[in-house]
Amino acid sequence: MKYTPISNELFIRNRRRLAEVLKPKSVVVLNANDIMPTNADGTMGFRQNNDLFYLSGVDQEETVLVLFPDHPDERFREVLFLRETSELIEIWEGHKLTKEEAEQTSGISRKSVFWTHEFDRVFIQMVFEAEHIYLNTNEHTRNSSEVESREARGIRQFREKYPLHRYERLAPLMHFLRAIKQPEEVALLSEAIRITEAGFRRLLPFIKPGVWEYEIEAELLHEFVRQRSQGFAYTPIIASGASACVLHYIENNRQCKDGEVILLDVAAEYANYNADLTRSLPVNGRFTERQKAVYQAVLHVMKEAKKLLVPGNVWDDYHKEVGRIMESQLIGLGLLDRQEVAKQDPDNPLYRQYFMHGTSHFLGLDVHDVGNKYRKFEAGMVFTCEPGIYIRKEGLGIRLENNLLITETGNIDLMDSIPIEIEEIEELMHQTP
Repeated sequence: MKYTPISNELFIRNRRRLAEVLKPKSVVVLNANDIMPTNADGTMGFRQNNDLFYLSGVDQEETVLVLFPDHPDERFREVLFLRETSELIEIWEGHKLTKEEAEQTSGISRKSVFWTHEFDRVFIQMVFEAEHIYLNTNEHTRNSSEVESREARGIRQFREKYPLHRYERLAPLMHFLRAIKQPEEVALLSEAIRITEAGFRRLLPFIKPGVWEYEIEAELLHEFVRQRSQGFAYTPIIASGASACVLHYIENNRQCKDGEVILLDVAAEYANYNADLTRSLPVNGRFTERQKAVYQAVLHVMKEAKKLLVPGNVWDDYHKEVGRIMESQLIGLGLLDRQEVAKQDPDNPLYRQYFMHGTSHFLGLDVHDVGNKYRKFEAGMVFTCEPGIYIRKEGLGIRLENNLLITETGNIDLMDSIPIEIEEIEELMHQTP
């Protein structure tokens, strides 16, 4: 991996926090993600299962983590299974973790590190002492994948081998824990944000009429990777002109034209943690008066929304209030009629014609990170704040997005140093590259 080593204190603490919310006599099993095929003998790049990484720091394929805090034998309370290497693997794929390196990475004693092919032999010494087996699944409101994961295969196999154990869902516990970021996690997120800012500042004097969207993508990727990022935190959206009104535009193949606004939803990852930034820029370096008006409206909504990301607020109430703020701005822009708004269906407000997505989501190891929308906001949670206005008939879409850490007394904008005001944007775009 490109990132610098992470202190294993984070992973030791995360395992301890999980142990505190397990039922007595419980064993937890987590598997690494599969390496997914493309075509012929090709494979996609490996991305570790986020829960396994969160609890171990191990960023290697074919890894299994088993936790059993109540096991009478101390060796079997935290057990890590790794892919055993060989001279052939070393030649073709490179170095794999040794047991000593796994201990340094995870904080799990090397006496409790085994090879993956030893799993059945070791696990049978653990499982019959347990009453509950916690298994992981990718439970997420946005997940609709039909690909059978290693986790899904494991659930079927465990139920066949150990039918009389009580099976439990690990996901709700991980969602609860991961929603509150530890100080080390905030530092990793902040590094992803720092790298994102470096890429963004590099772009400002580069963008001009005639540049292609994919050239902008290339500039960002260059800057991200040279600063120890694996690359983009998510597929970059580089949408000029009317394409900015397509929420998930990813073709990035148009030439940017004079007078257009380009919407950039782009950010870096670092050590599996993800930033999430959106900015809207005038291709020629100067906003028109109409573009300024819409931009200022979005910026106003963002500033007001940030004030609501505080402890004790609730997801639905927060979004309803942001909707009311957006409604007022759209009336001011002449896009909505005040009298029509007064008569609107409250379950289908008119502002959704121009602002059809949510304002915030959890952020962390996943870009749309895990968390419970019914849980009150708490210190340590990290949210995006990303209002937008999309006017298809004008070919104009503007969205702005920053990442905020909720604190006991309010919040901290982790992207506060990234330019967002019109005057600063225009000034930086006219500097010599």
